[in-house]
Amino acid sequence: MGFFSKLKKAWASPEDAAQQALEEYRKEQGLEAEKPNIPKPTPAAQTVAPPLVNEAAPTPTEEWQAGLTLSLRQAEPKLSHWLNIIVEGLDEKGPALWDRLAFLFKALGAPEDEAQDFIRKFKAWLDDMGYVAVAEFKSELQYRLALALELEDEEDERDRLFLKLSEGISKTREQITKRIDSLLSSHSSLNDDFWDEFEEILIMADVGMEAAGQLMDNLKARARKAGTDNPDDFKDILREELEEIFKVPPRIEAVNPPEVLMMVGVNGVGKTTTIAKLAYRAQLQGRKVLIAAGDTFRAAAIEQLEVWANRIGAGFFAKAEGSDPAAVAYEAMDKAISEGYDLLLLDTAGRLHTKTNLMDELTKIQRVVGKKHAGAPHRNVLVIDATTGQNALSQTKLFHQAVGVDEIILTKLDGTAKGGVVVAVTLQNKLPITFVGLGEKMEDLRPFDGKDFAKALLT
Repeated sequence: MGFFSKLKKAWASPEDAAQQALEEYRKEQGLEAEKPNIPKPTPAAQTVAPPLVNEAAPTPTEEWQAGLTLSLRQAEPKLSHWLNIIVEGLDEKGPALWDRLAFLFKALGAPEDEAQDFIRKFKAWLDDMGYVAVAEFKSELQYRLALALELEDEEDERDRLFLKLSEGISKTREQITKRIDSLLSSHSSLNDDFWDEFEEILIMADVGMEAAGQLMDNLKARARKAGTDNPDDFKDILREELEEIFKVPPRIEAVNPPEVLMMVGVNGVGKTTTIAKLAYRAQLQGRKVLIAAGDTFRAAAIEQLEVWANRIGAGFFAKAEGSDPAAVAYEAMDKAISEGYDLLLLDTAGRLHTKTNLMDELTKIQRVVGKKHAGAPHRNVLVIDATTGQNALSQTKLFHQAVGVDEIILTKLDGTAKGGVVVAVTLQNKLPITFVGLGEKMEDLRPFDGKDFAKALLT
C-alpha cells in the first residue's frame, strides 16, 4: 500500500484516465459532455449513447481542464513528462499548481481526501523550507510523486536516479576510471605489471589492501575463466565482478508491525539526517512513522531529531537528556504499538571513545525492545560516512561484531573521490548497502543498486 489507498494503472493508458477525469469533472459542474468521435457501431456491437446533461456556458476552469487533458493525452506516459505539463507556464507555487496536481491525482483515480492531504503536506513543506519558485522544488515534487504513486521503479524515474548517481560519484569515477583507461592504453595484456598497477589504483581509491587483494584474485579468476588476457575485455570483467559483489541475497521482508529499525553509527556520519530522510520516504509511501531519540547523551541530538520530525510530520518520542537509552527504546516501542505506527526509527548514541559502554548499551536496547515486541529490532542499520575511507571499514567491523549489522547506508558519497570504500565495505563484510547519500536534500537519499553503480563508475 502506497500513499494512496487506490490508484488506476493509468500509465498503460493515460488517455482513458485523463478523459475519464475530465468527463467526471464536467458532470459534477453540470457542463455539456463532450461527444466522442466514435464510428457507427455494427449490429454485433451496439453502443448506448451517453445521457445528455444540462448545457452550461464554458467557464475558464472548464477550458483549463480541457487543455490539460489534451496535453496529458498526447504526452508519453512517463512521470517526468506529466510533471512538465503540470508546471508548464508556472513560475511559482500557488493555486494554479494545486489545482493541476489535484486534477492529475483525479486522473489517476486517487481518493480526493488523500490527494488533498498530499497537497497540504507539500504546501507545508514548501512554506517551511521557504521555497517559492518552481525551479527550486520541481525535483523534490517529482521525488514525492514517484514514491506516492509507487513509480520509483518506472524506467523514466530509474533513468533520473542513474543520472543522479552518476553525477554523485563523479569524483570517484575521475579517480578510478581515468586511471584505468590510462592503464589499459599502456598495456597489451593482463600481465603481472598490469595487475600491480591496477592494485595501486584500487588502494589510491581507498579500497584498502585486504579488499584490493581479494578483488584482484576474483578478477584474475574471472579473466582465466573467460580465457582472455586482452585489456579490451577488462572493463566488462570488472563490471561483472562489481555486480556480483553488490548482489543482495534474498531475505524475508515481512514483519509483524510495527517494523523497528535500530540506527547505529558514530557521531558525525549523518545519522540524524539519514533517519529523517528514511522517515520522509516511508511517509510518502503511506506508512505511519515514529522517530525515537535514543541518543540521550547529547541534548542537541534530541532537539535536532525533534525539529526534523516536526518538519516532515512524523511522530516523535524522547525523554530528558541523560535518561537511560534502553528506557527510551522501551517506551517508544510501547507508543508505536499502542498508537498503530507502521515503522519505528530508533536513534542511538555513537560515542566511540567509550567503545565498550556503547556496545553494551546497544546490546541492552536490542534485548529490551525484543522483549516488548518479538523479533524487534527487525534490522540494525549502520550509517557510515564515505569520506572517512578506511575508518568506515573499521567502524563496520566494530558494530557488526557487537550488535550484528543487517545493512549499511553510505552517506556523503557525492563528496569524496575515494568511493572505493563502497566496494571494500561490501566485499569484506558481506553486508548489503541499501541506500547512498548523494546530497543534502531529502530526495538525495537514494536506494543503492549495484548494477547501476558499476555502470556509472565505469562509463
